[in-house]
Amino acid sequence: MANTQLQGEVPVSIFSLPNLQSGLLKNNQLNGSLDIGTTYSTQLQLIDLQNNSISNYTEIAGGYNNELILVGNPICEKQNIKSSYCAVSEPNTSTSYSTPPNNCQPISCSSGQVSSPNCLCAYPYSGTLVFRATSISDLRDSVYYTKLEASLMQSFQSQKLPVNSISLSNPIKDFSEDFRIRLQIFPSGQGRFNRTGLSQVGFVFSNQSFKPPQGFGPYYFLPDHVPYDFYAGVIIGAAVGGTVLLLLLLLAGVYAFRQKRRAQRASEQLNPFWKIAMIGGIPQLKEARCFSFEELKKYTNKFSEENSIGSGGYGKVYRGTLPTGQPIAIKRAHKESLQGGHEFKNEIELLSRVHHKNPVSLVGFCFDQGKQMLVYEYVPNGTLKDSLSGKSGIKLDWMRRLKVALGAARGLAYLHELANPPIIHRVIKSANILLDEHINAKVADFGLSKPMGDDEKDHVTSQVKGTMGYLDPKYYMTQQLTEKSDVYSYGVVMLELVTARMPIERGKYIVRVVQMAMDKTKVLYNLHEILDPAIGLQTSLKGLEKFVDLAMSCVEESGANRPAMSDVVKEIENIMQIAGLNPNAESTMGLFQLQR
Repeated sequence: MANTQLQGEVPVSIFSLPNLQSGLLKNNQLNGSLDIGTTYSTQLQLIDLQNNSISNYTEIAGGYNNELILVGNPICEKQNIKSSYCAVSEPNTSTSYSTPPNNCQPISCSSGQVSSPNCLCAYPYSGTLVFRATSISDLRDSVYYTKLEASLMQSFQSQKLPVNSISLSNPIKDFSEDFRIRLQIFPSGQGRFNRTGLSQVGFVFSNQSFKPPQGFGPYYFLPDHVPYDFYAGVIIGAAVGGTVLLLLLLLAGVYAFRQKRRAQRASEQLNPFWKIAMIGGIPQLKEARCFSFEELKKYTNKFSEENSIGSGGYGKVYRGTLPTGQPIAIKRAHKESLQGGHEFKNEIELLSRVHHKNPVSLVGFCFDQGKQMLVYEYVPNGTLKDSLSGKSGIKLDWMRRLKVALGAARGLAYLHELANPPIIHRVIKSANILLDEHINAKVADFGLSKPMGDDEKDHVTSQVKGTMGYLDPKYYMTQQLTEKSDVYSYGVVMLELVTARMPIERGKYIVRVVQMAMDKTKVLYNLHEILDPAIGLQTSLKGLEKFVDLAMSCVEESGANRPAMSDVVKEIENIMQIAGLNPNAESTMGLFQLQR
């Protein structure tokens, strides 16, 4: 619970939790006297309370005598306090663990070889395993490492790879709380891996086929730049022939370069997608126009400040007008924060073949003169986030919030079930839901979206990206992205709609806040204190309880327990009818058709 703005005095009972190993409570606002007591957990090895406001701690004979850190508290500023708990140190961040020999005597090796745990000399394939969101707190517990060693060897053996043994060493938690450990993989039956074996071992990590033990969390592998002198023999044998070939290759290279430059100049003139082809292949476009930089400069009055309508980490969004009179929104990336070429190409391709009123429409793009821009339909009422915060000035009562929820749900249902191929949005949040002139919701920002191929029916294994508070916990822990990951994020947005609170606000997570406050035996589930007053608390909020039930089903921990977006759409339509609304009304004026 570090960095969570906790306040007050630490209760002595917390240290008596039977399975507590570490209490990480640094960088909060805890105060008063610290009492650990004498009934603390037998597994408790570390209490880190640095940088709080604790003013007193009395050591009790026979009490806690393991690691305690109080540096940065008023108690350590008193005179004559020289106890070890006021020393500046990092708690339990590293240990000298190293895989022991496997009932053998290590031997001396020459020529850069290393003695393996099976006491055989070889050139290992080495690197660093980095685990995110690990629950490991005590790095001195060797049980963690033996489990990891066994899991790694089981993974290699199940895939029949030429691995004799593995060695772990130097585990450490870095400043970002990532857990890093050195890994050496030793070849079987020879002194070094051949090209095929090396490729197979590397593929285990790059393809995420290795599944770490519970508690280690998502991972990635950082191989050493040069695992070992794999090509030593090849270099010696090829040295003489290489000298002769070098001159021929230089001559051929000069000729090929000149020819390539000529072809590039011709292709740039004939093919507007040439530059994008250079960053990942020509996009498969449908009905998306390629604009020149000069055209967009003209449509926005030279990207003037009066046409600036928003900004973010990527750059700015400008309002423009086409010669036909159609308003457009142009997302222009800063030079220093350009999307990767694949993300840029990805958003163009996906949106160019999406045809539904609830995802935002792509008009075209620009990749000219080093400028990277996407051109969308203009959505005049900004983001849902701005409306909920009051920034946009748009009033969202209960009726309008139901309409917004339905529009966003329909957009996601289309992406998941009707788009070809199906699309996982990946970054659903209130800042990526736009509102048009009739308060219709439009899902935006497809730069990180993932299409689901025919061979990916269940999930896509992908590096974790997204916004904290909206991320599906299962995706965060396993890196397995599914449509249900979008459902979870949408459920968080539903809770935003009724509370107007950020997903994580003052260290409190909106899902937990609602769970703790809910009482289904009372009116409006007893949520009056956390509901947004602007929702219309003085009116009858028909269907709100069912709306909250639906939101909580969307944020179930297990993806299998979450509804599909098509089912979410049906349920919101039912809720709207309970509230007296027509779910198929096209404008705000038509919202009350059923009520009349």
